[in-house]
Amino acid sequence: VSDRLRDFSFVLGFLIVFRVQTAYARWWEAGTLLQQLRGEWFNSFSSLLAFCNNDPEKWPEVERFQHFLIRLISLLYANALKQVSAMKDNAFELISIEGFDLDSLEAMIKAHDSCELVAQWIQRLIVDANTKDIIKIAPPILSRVYDQLGRGIVRLNNARKIRQFPIPFPLAQMVALMLLMHLVVTVFVTASKIDSAAIGAGFTFVIVLAFWSIHFIALELEQPYGDDPNDLPLHEMMTDLNQSLCGLLKPTAQSPPLYDYVPGRDSCLKSARTDLHTHLTNQKITGKGRRRTPKRACVDEKSISTKSSANAE
Repeated sequence: VSDRLRDFSFVLGFLIVFRVQTAYARWWEAGTLLQQLRGEWFNSFSSLLAFCNNDPEKWPEVERFQHFLIRLISLLYANALKQVSAMKDNAFELISIEGFDLDSLEAMIKAHDSCELVAQWIQRLIVDANTKDIIKIAPPILSRVYDQLGRGIVRLNNARKIRQFPIPFPLAQMVALMLLMHLVVTVFVTASKIDSAAIGAGFTFVIVLAFWSIHFIALELEQPYGDDPNDLPLHEMMTDLNQSLCGLLKPTAQSPPLYDYVPGRDSCLKSARTDLHTHLTNQKITGKGRRRTPKRACVDEKSISTKSSANAE
């Protein structure tokens, strides 16, 4: 009997380890896809800001385009997280959408796929901006932005797959049934082989605990978009993107730093380990550094970021 139990435990252990590996792969892939999705959409936003026309006469139109775009990107990512989320609280932080018309918001809420609709709005906005010379860049280079938006949608569909397609039901049920059988058989085999009740109970507890612990680890990781402590921090990911988007609208991000080239100092390309905080402090103390005066009002992410449920169905 003990030999048969050993064979049974081997098969059960193989299935449980397989399930844990699959669950961890799902968990890791879920986080990877959301980070890649964020990177694609953030890069598209960054590129569009860099492509904006620098003509002072175009600035009012450029400013409106930038603020419209940042809100659409934030809305797009919030809808993406909502589609994969299995949490009870799906009201993600949005950059204020108070200027949006109600008909469009209602259409987004009722749409079969809100992300596809918002992505279409962004592409239409880019086309209009390009037509009006708000964006000033060669069409082949601008096409990279469309590619990044499209790749983000593809990664979102792969992320949705993890939520929509759980571990196959027959495999999950077979593992659960085998665990129960293993519990019962282990109790009887241990009782027949060990005379001491305390030692037998201890061995049984350790063996059963090991199998069930691994099983519950798999259950914890299989659905990474929920409210459990080990699930992905979707709300924090939304806040992080909003902060990054707002950071690009600040004057220091709208143009490269001022640089004074001194041939004798800079042509030799010396390198040294430098602590930036110390360097900045020394420059302020000695008065060698200079400052630039921003000409455009910066965006205040604290004032325009709001937690909204406007995208909740």
